[in-house]
Parts: sequence; C-alpha cells; structure tokens
Amino acid sequence: MTGPSLDRGPAGGGRPSSPARAALANRDFRIVFLGSFASSIGTWMQHVTLGAYALELSGSPTFLGLVLFAQLGPMLALSVVGGALADLVDRRRLLIFAQSEQLVAAAGLALLVSRGRPSETALLAVVALLGIGAALHQPTYSAVLPSLVGRPHLAGAISANSTQMNVARVVGPALGGVAFAAFGAGAVFALNALTYVFVIAALVVVRIPPVERGTDAEVGWRRLGGGFTVARRDLLVRRCLVTMATFSFLCLPFIGQMPTLAQRNLGIDPSSAAYGLLYTCFGLGAIVGAVSIGTFLAHWPRPRLVRIGLIGFAAALAVFAVLRQPVPAYPVALVVGCFYFGTITALSVVLQERLADAVRGRVMALWVMSFGGTIPLGHLVAGPLTERTSISWVMGYGVIAALALAIYAELDLPTAPAGDLQRVRAPRGRETVDGAVIAAAGPQPVVPDPPPGCP
Repeated sequence: MTGPSLDRGPAGGGRPSSPARAALANRDFRIVFLGSFASSIGTWMQHVTLGAYALELSGSPTFLGLVLFAQLGPMLALSVVGGALADLVDRRRLLIFAQSEQLVAAAGLALLVSRGRPSETALLAVVALLGIGAALHQPTYSAVLPSLVGRPHLAGAISANSTQMNVARVVGPALGGVAFAAFGAGAVFALNALTYVFVIAALVVVRIPPVERGTDAEVGWRRLGGGFTVARRDLLVRRCLVTMATFSFLCLPFIGQMPTLAQRNLGIDPSSAAYGLLYTCFGLGAIVGAVSIGTFLAHWPRPRLVRIGLIGFAAALAVFAVLRQPVPAYPVALVVGCFYFGTITALSVVLQERLADAVRGRVMALWVMSFGGTIPLGHLVAGPLTERTSISWVMGYGVIAALALAIYAELDLPTAPAGDLQRVRAPRGRETVDGAVIAAAGPQPVVPDPPPGCP
C-alpha cells in the first residue's frame, strides 16, 4: 500500500520525526487511528457505566460478575476464532462486520435500558453480543495494523495505538461518569453506539491490502498449540504465562467489582461523577506504571521490577481494601493502577525478550488468553464470593496471591546451554531455536495492550 511520503529525518532536510509521528503521516493509518480513538473512548464510557448500572439494577455483585463475564467472556472463547478468520477472509470486510455488529448491539442496549427496567436475561444477552463483536474485532485489528503502515513504521504505529488506548482509559471513565450522572445509562450506551460509526466510516475510505496466505501458515488452534510447545520446553516462558494467568484470575477481579467497592466501602454512588473519577484515577495510574517501565526504570532488571511490582501491588491493594473514606481512595487507586500495569508491562517485556521472533506470535496468543481470557473467569467467581463475604475479602485473596507470585516469579534465569535447546517448527518452513534463544536480532519487544474493556 502506498501512502503519502513520510518524514525521513535529516535526509529530507528536516528534524527527525518520532516513530509515532512518522506512522501518523500515513493517511490510511491516521484515519483508522482517529476512528479507533473515538471508539475506544466510547468503549470505556460504556464499560464504567455498565458495571455501575448492573449493580444499580440488581443490587447483586453476583449479577455484576455475570455481566462482566458476558462482556469479556467471548474474548476467551472466540479470540482464536477471530484470529483464524483474520488469516482467511477479507480483513476489511470482517472489521466492518464486527464494528457493525457492535453498533447494533450497543444501540439495542441503549434502547433496552431507556425503555425502563430491563430483564436481567435480556441485558446479559445484549452485552454478550457486544462481547462477540469485540472478540472478532480485536485480533483482526491487530493483524491489519502492520499492513496500514509497513514494517519500517510498525513500532511507531503500535506506540501511537497504545497511546490512544491509554488516553481513552482515562478520558472514557471520566466522561462516562459525568454522562451517567447527568443523562442516565441509556445516553452513555447510545453515545458508545455512535462512536462505532467513526470506525466504520474510516474502514470504508481506507485501503487494506489482501491477506497473503502461506501454504504452511499456522492459524487458530494450531498456532496456539505451538505456543504450548514453547511454554512446555522453556521454564521462563512457562513461569511468565502462569504468573500472568494467576494474577489476572485472583488479583484483578476487584476491578470489575469497583462499583461494589465504591458503594459499600467508600460510600460513593456508582452512578455519580465521583465514581467515574475513581476509575479515572486507576486508569491514570496504569498509564504511569506502563510509561515508567519504558522510561526512568528502563535500565532496571525486568525480573526485579516484576517482583517489586507484585509486592507493591499487594501493599497498595491491602490499603485499598481497608479504606472506608472516599477522599484517600483516589490517590490509592492511582497507586494500585500504577503497580498493576507496571507489573504487567515488565512481565510482558521479560517474556518477549525470551522469544525467538518466529515463535513470538504463537506464545503471545497464549499471553493474550492468560491476560484477557482469565479475567472474565475471575469475575464469574468473584461475584458470588463478594456476595457471601465482602469485596474486602476478595481483595484480601488478591493480596495473598500477589505475594505468593512474588515468590514464584523467579524470572532471572540463566540462558539455557545450546545443547539443551529444542527445535520447533517456525512458520513458512523455517527452523528456529526456542527457549532462551531470542535475544538474537529481531524486532524490539512490543507490549500488547489489553482488549478494550479489559482492566
């Protein structure tokens, strides 16, 4: 695909542009970027409002957990299917279909809520439709990104995309909290439906090159199976994935139960702007944590940062669990968010620095399932547990799990001797060594963002 000429730095007589700016100089990427930014803000507005509305509707943390599972559960079941479809069909049409499906579902959700008190079954069904669309969209969008800018500008495109998602993580909850308090949940869901129009319009006017299919390309479950092979043979890869899955399942359900935490522990109405601000502080902390790993903590050993992050997260979460006043909860939420995403960012870099480029995609498919896939399962368990005990007890289990993981996550392992390395078949018939191999030449590790709506 040919885009407009890009600023190539001094050779062109100007100042060198940042990688993100160079990627945004491409017309097609810029159009999709802006449409996705609008949609990401709408998604986070809906996410923060949906949890608060579910608790307001039912008064039950169990039902809140079911709603969150309906929203994010399809990511566990269908993300691999979406990835396989992205390798088989026209990606542009698949993206337009997924966005259109989410638009219809979001509009249906707005209509359902605006007509009065909906049945809990109907609400779950519509939310599940939204989750199905997101599960089809996310892997396809990730696959399209390189074709929009070309490999030389891929790092800049990923950086720009990560930035818009993180900004949306802060702006969306703030706007959602204000809109929910002022206009009600139906208006928030209608605004989210409107944001899908921007993405669809962007996809209509850009050109996405057709899929290049290799005769031996691995897709779907076969690709995921290759990731299991690498994890089985390499202790460090296995520890990273187990740490991520356990952290998501046991330590993060409190995020979905944030409306319960706000209402029962802090006296904050989940339908108020104050609740949106609480979620915004958590999102801002997540951005600070991620940026810190790549800036002033960049020279620290990543395995040490993972352990420090887990211990810091446990301490901050323990304080959050015992708070009963709203004012100190805002800075504490920021600190919890900082340790939460700083830990995940450091852990992802440790994993990616271990992987050969030829097996990176297969292992990172497992990473996405370990991160985004176990979160809805955690919500499913945390809801009834919160109802029978309290949200503070659920957070306490997360504290214990984080401390246990800090002991388990011994990630500063030596490189395996060459004679102990196993061979795995790479895509397109190439052979590569798995295990401690990577650091070889290859692209710099990229930290994947969680799917929109995941904490």
